Amino acid sequence: MSDYEEANVETGELTSKMTCSSARKSGYILIKGRPCKIVELSSSNTGKHGHSKVHLVALDIFTGKKLEDVVPSTHEVEVPHISRTEYKLNGIDGGKLQLSDNQGNNKDDVALPEGEIGQQIVDSVEKGDSLFVTIMKAMNEEACISYRNA
Repeated sequence: MSDYEEANVETGELTSKMTCSSARKSGYILIKGRPCKIVELSSSNTGKHGHSKVHLVALDIFTGKKLEDVVPSTHEVEVPHISRTEYKLNGIDGGKLQLSDNQGNNKDDVALPEGEIGQQIVDSVEKGDSLFVTIMKAMNEEACISYRNA
């Protein structure tokens, strides 16, 4: 299955569809195959024989890169299935977070985030703080998006 096929939450699929006119600010959408959060949208009419169009401006949820698209309001767009899971942080090894969930299952394939949040996590671990981290998953990608003290 490609990243662009219609998805079904119950079967673990990656996306679902909705009409573009249903898109809302702070919602999620796929632009150029990337999961994005909508930061701006505006509608415009294009003349007497044209269709109403929606101009979408969104940020990639993993890279922060700004992406734009213009889509007829009646067309269907892909919406990524986003999940957030909280894990206990057991340590950091080689730039990877060592995590465990509520059932005791270990996970060690999520990279330490870059930038300020990554540095704050490292500082907290070095002080001996016990942390929980939130991992966001979409389109078979995962990233640590936040943390809190246990």
